Amino acid sequence: LVLKRMSVRKDYRGLGIAKALGRTVLDFARRRGCRAVVLNTLMLQHEARALYERLGFRRHRHYVLPTAYGRLANCTITTYRYDLSGAP
Repeated sequence: LVLKRMSVRKDYRGLGIAKALGRTVLDFARRRGCRAVVLNTLMLQHEARALYERLGFRRHRHYVLPTAYGRLANCTITTYRYDLSGAP
């Protein structure tokens, strides 16, 4: 299962929509028997990273985007993981 580019329009942020979407994704994956949910985010997406951590995701991996631009701009990607085994 893949979820790409989850976002909430700026004028609707702060209402709990992203948190509800994140919990729905976790419930969806859990019901389908997935063992974990893994996602990537850019270093500049501070609000997204904070949301993932509030939802219970843990930093799993941190690396520079493996392209010429990534190395030149030091474009860092953080991978987060939420283990579903044992989670309610």
